[in-house]
Amino acid sequence: MSLSEARFHDLVDAAQEAVEDIFDDSDMDIDLENSAGVLTVRFENGTQLILSRQEAIRQLWVAARSGGFHFDYDETQALWICDTSEEPLGELLARVTQEQSGEQLEFEEL
Repeated sequence: MSLSEARFHDLVDAAQEAVEDIFDDSDMDIDLENSAGVLTVRFENGTQLILSRQEAIRQLWVAARSGGFHFDYDETQALWICDTSEEPLGELLARVTQEQSGEQLEFEEL
């Protein structure tokens, strides 16, 4: 079953807001920018983590130093799941944040 456009936008907005809140609540020195559906996290060392919505295919994409990852929303689990590795969004974000910044953050609700 495909997500409606409105539900898709609500889910992506909620995920991006949760990511922003987690980074805001950390003591990391980062820059956050959320513009036109794209959330960019710039780490102190110059690397970036980008979360963007792909409306036409109802996916959330994550670009990190280690590569690009595409997530589909799983209604049963109420989670964004990577379409190749089946890794939940929160686990991937924790891993790439550690890889890129050396800091450990928990993205449990994602």
